[in-house]
Amino acid sequence: MPVLPVVVIGAGPQGLAAAAHLAERGEEVVVLERGDTAASAVGEWGHVRLFSAWPELTNAAARRLLEPTGWVAPTSGYPTGAEWVQRYLAPLADTLGERVRYGTTVAGVARRGRDKVVDSGRAEEPFVVHTRDGDGREGRLLARAVIDASGTWGTPNPAGADGFPAVGETDAAARISSRIPDDVSEFADRHVVVVGAGHSATHAVLRLTELAQRAPRTRVTWLLRRGSTGNVFGGGDGDALPERAALGSRARAALASGLVEVMTGFRIAEFETHGDALTIRAEDGRAISEVAQTFVLTGFRPDTSILREVRLDLDPTLDAVAGIAAEIDPNIHSCGSVSATGARQLAQPEKDLFIVGAKSYGRAPTFLALTGYEQVRSVVAHLVGDHAAAERTELTLPKTGVCGGAGGFDEPGGGCCAAPSVLQIGSRPVAVG
Repeated sequence: MPVLPVVVIGAGPQGLAAAAHLAERGEEVVVLERGDTAASAVGEWGHVRLFSAWPELTNAAARRLLEPTGWVAPTSGYPTGAEWVQRYLAPLADTLGERVRYGTTVAGVARRGRDKVVDSGRAEEPFVVHTRDGDGREGRLLARAVIDASGTWGTPNPAGADGFPAVGETDAAARISSRIPDDVSEFADRHVVVVGAGHSATHAVLRLTELAQRAPRTRVTWLLRRGSTGNVFGGGDGDALPERAALGSRARAALASGLVEVMTGFRIAEFETHGDALTIRAEDGRAISEVAQTFVLTGFRPDTSILREVRLDLDPTLDAVAGIAAEIDPNIHSCGSVSATGARQLAQPEKDLFIVGAKSYGRAPTFLALTGYEQVRSVVAHLVGDHAAAERTELTLPKTGVCGGAGGFDEPGGGCCAAPSVLQIGSRPVAVG
């Protein structure tokens, strides 16, 4: 019987790192990537600068695979998404060669000849990965194990405060974006709204504030579902990621400048379209009118539809892997760090199926590249039978000072983190690494 590969879904940072670990251990591996290039999702936010520095953005097994080719690991600085791809992820994918298959969408994962209900002989059957290429041709690939590193980029949260699209949100899609803007010049002298309290929303507000300084008739409104701005500014001196601390300082300065109008406790219920403008209505009846563009930057959620015929254990609150949910729940961990997680915590009822990377965190916003690299190291060790390595923790995360979660969602007042120190890092946006 031929040796079946481990199939990795997604050629992003964690998927490629998993492939590097498998290749290093002499395992057959196939990486399936929907895009036409490595890390195609990262490429879509290539203008955004990461919070993590270069040493935290490359994986040890990947470095060992790359270095014999003459590749030299970047050692300092904070890359943009485009630089991350160009200087590390694309060379890694090139070195992995034919192990990476582009233009291949995974339509579903199952056990051969058995749907989700069937118990008999289930664990002895290989996985069947159903695929579709760019021309719509369907295929099947047998696998001894599956690592889902497909991320959450394709499923942003809607503007509606109850988790569903607000009334009229779909019809207003041409004037609503879920991506951090780069060139905002087209919005000069217009009214632009940003929705969200996280780092992506902060980036967008800062870009638009710069525009308002150049074009004074530009109006910027920042809508927060929370009752205060207390958690918007991050961890300050308590944040071990200095680029993120600086982002909070810049956000505080933007609000103090008067160039941004902040509305707290604004939970969107409806979008009304009036010609080329929108009116946005809140659950409490408040309304904002004459809006030219809305950036809805309220986070992401995992799409598990491709896994509907395998058995999963997901947290009912976060849609995260159940085994790590208690470590990452922002309702509990509003500040500080989260622990690294490995194969034991990531195990599913479906033997040899693992969800890793941002998708393993579900809706939790605290994922870092370093965490994902530790996940795939442990998972691969488990799959090859090196259980001592799988159980070992080889990562100490920084205390990130992340503030968030539903704690204090309605209450006015500050968050639990230190006030940001005043730092200036330039005008380019930065993002969680």
